[in-house]
Amino acid sequence: MSNSTVSLEATNLTKLYHRGSEEIAAVRDVSLRINKGEFVSFTGPSGSGKTTLVHLLGCLDNPTSGELTLGGRPIFSGNGRQLSERTLTEIRRDIFGYIFQNFYLIPTLTVMENVLLPFTFYRKPGAGKDVMGLLKLLGIDHRKDHLPGKISGGEMQRVAIARSLVNSPEILLADEPTGNLDTKRSAEIIRILQNLSRDTGLTVLMVSHNLELAGQADRQFEMRDGGISERR
Repeated sequence: MSNSTVSLEATNLTKLYHRGSEEIAAVRDVSLRINKGEFVSFTGPSGSGKTTLVHLLGCLDNPTSGELTLGGRPIFSGNGRQLSERTLTEIRRDIFGYIFQNFYLIPTLTVMENVLLPFTFYRKPGAGKDVMGLLKLLGIDHRKDHLPGKISGGEMQRVAIARSLVNSPEILLADEPTGNLDTKRSAEIIRILQNLSRDTGLTVLMVSHNLELAGQADRQFEMRDGGISERR
């Protein structure tokens, strides 16, 4: 990755789907620039394109057209030309961490084993030097030997966050990370994401239907009908 202060930049990013003879733009000509260490949120009604956009930004999906660069490195360009699938896999592995609304914890593994699961497939050089420190940072170090069924929903989400961070990503994608949590636990998760962004320089992209929580990000974007605007 480049030393650019820009974490990612999208230019006229578009994702089209076809339903019979109908063409649907899930994401339409989206252009934005996000700097390293920013905490950015995306809101909008169901079907507005926010999850599709974040999947494009996170290289989980390919655009129909438009450009995307990460740290100044071209990922998608022009008419949807892209890097090889192997290279994209390496980018997802090395650059991104992912948190989803469903925690996707393995019930037969302990908290620690769930957090270390990414190392089964790949261990980024230098990552995971202080896993206990990460668990302590997230307030779940005392739960390391517990199974997911023995901890609270808020703690399960913290485990999912720890797992997403154990390989030291540069960008964290959080798709409705508080969707299954009550108001108190949701506020705790947002506070954790804010602290990570501020204290470690992690870039955080969060999808949320909760305007109050989304408003606590450094910048907030609203999506409607595939288009985007920044809330001021």
